[in-house]
Amino acid sequence: MRFIRNILSLTIFALSYAFTANAIQTGNSASDLNLQTADMIIWGGTIYTAEDSTPTAEAIAIANDRIIYVGNRADAGALASNTTEIIDLNGATLYPGFVDAHAHLSGIGARELTLNLEGLNSLTAVKDALRAYSTENDLAVIVGRGWIETHWPEGRFPSRWDLDEIVADRPVILTRADGHAAVVNTAALTAANIDGETPIPFGGDIIKNALGEPTGLLIDLAQGLVSNLIPAPTPEDIRQQLTVGADIYAQYGWTGLHNMSVSWTEVEMLEALSDENTVGIRVYNSINRADADTLLTTGARTNTNGRAVTRAIKLYMDGALGSRGAALIEPYSDANTLGLMLSKEEEVAPILEDALRRGIQMNVHAIGDRGNRELLNWFEKAFNAVPPTERAVSVPRWRDEHTQILHLDDIPRYQTLGVIPSMQPSHAIGDLHFAPDRLGDTRLDGAYAWTTLLETGVIIAGGSDAPVERGDPLIEFYAATARRDLNGFQGENWRAREALTRAEALKMFTLWPAIASFAEDEIGSIAVGKKADFTAFTINLMTAIETDIPKGKAVLTIVDGRVLHNSL
Repeated sequence: MRFIRNILSLTIFALSYAFTANAIQTGNSASDLNLQTADMIIWGGTIYTAEDSTPTAEAIAIANDRIIYVGNRADAGALASNTTEIIDLNGATLYPGFVDAHAHLSGIGARELTLNLEGLNSLTAVKDALRAYSTENDLAVIVGRGWIETHWPEGRFPSRWDLDEIVADRPVILTRADGHAAVVNTAALTAANIDGETPIPFGGDIIKNALGEPTGLLIDLAQGLVSNLIPAPTPEDIRQQLTVGADIYAQYGWTGLHNMSVSWTEVEMLEALSDENTVGIRVYNSINRADADTLLTTGARTNTNGRAVTRAIKLYMDGALGSRGAALIEPYSDANTLGLMLSKEEEVAPILEDALRRGIQMNVHAIGDRGNRELLNWFEKAFNAVPPTERAVSVPRWRDEHTQILHLDDIPRYQTLGVIPSMQPSHAIGDLHFAPDRLGDTRLDGAYAWTTLLETGVIIAGGSDAPVERGDPLIEFYAATARRDLNGFQGENWRAREALTRAEALKMFTLWPAIASFAEDEIGSIAVGKKADFTAFTINLMTAIETDIPKGKAVLTIVDGRVLHNSL
């Protein structure tokens, strides 16, 4: 059934990802194939191709940055010369290049360059980290990110008074891991002129206590009230963030990243960094709303080496589930709120229609069932307003970024409309600790519904949403196939059937992100004629004990035939 489903999904999207003239060459000798001499040959471990007809191979050969042979070791060896680079996997396992279909590259770098609160298990630990950082860094404004209160023994969100205990003489702005909430100290509230009478902005909330005083917790667009306090990054700051982020990702084993909410400054800088090989991974950019008009005017663009592509716009429908900003059809089970819509239809509709006419992809954040339903409604109206004959691309491959909570009635609409769910498995294994409280049991039927979606005939582009999550491909693969947290906990009735098979999870991070970025003819599987993008891990993802998967390491990352990371 799942094999049929995978084939059907490709048919529905009318996507051909196999080279008919250059099919995988197996069962023939090198002399029969009359192939050129290889620049590089890789062998010494199992190779998984993500090709259904020939799922494994012993060896691959590369010339001029493309795959020229996939098959047995003997015939690959016949393509070697005294200048061929031979890479022995030494028992590691090779895959098509893993691609993170949803992440924020500058944010990944910034996480490493500012106060990183990721993984801290208590409010006390956050305070200790803030104390140490403020002592070591003489900054006018302290900025950090990564806290999440879900498992804290204090059992509550942080407040301005917590931060005031540590730093009271200058603004402190600490963003929650999901980016949809921030806690600030009193100095920040004062500097931003926020008090109990401050109007609440559309798409945001200023949390107050029983006395009507702001607690320092700002939700979604209310964070913009303090954004001017943060010094604007210099060009060198941005360059460092992008470079550090790309280096980290290559070491994790990612060969590419779909870069979300990107400024035009970052686009131009990434193109230059890529052309000079400072950023070696592939980057597929989705422009932020502020710069959407620039992309719509100039059109899709690709840098000289082809590894930095910009052809999408990123918008937001709603907030996040953890901070109760995700827009729900019915109120939250643990609070009297429906969440927050962050966009207005009358403002977004012209962008959608213009994008269809100009061949620009729309990649839109939607988390709650109301956010996702409205996104599908808005997409459908745009598709009806601009028929295929008026579009630059007849099948636009628009995407729903996150697709976390769905009403069951809306699940078949993805296949009907041709909308690609772009989902992050690690969200499910983090949210399982609070989503039942937020949603109640019934709504969990449509929560993180990977298998149910695949059964309708769609594909799922898999990502991590780093720096919201760590951004480790092995954690994402584990989450997709185990649907348990890293301690093995799943929780009662967490819909275990929604876990993916390992073959599905492999495509979720290789072939399906390629399709979701119009790149399936070039990357996404190991086949003759495709680009030489590969990822090798110490662990065999297809056969390893489930709990061992997150313990593996990336040992080889190759993009365009160029080795970015090698620890074999």
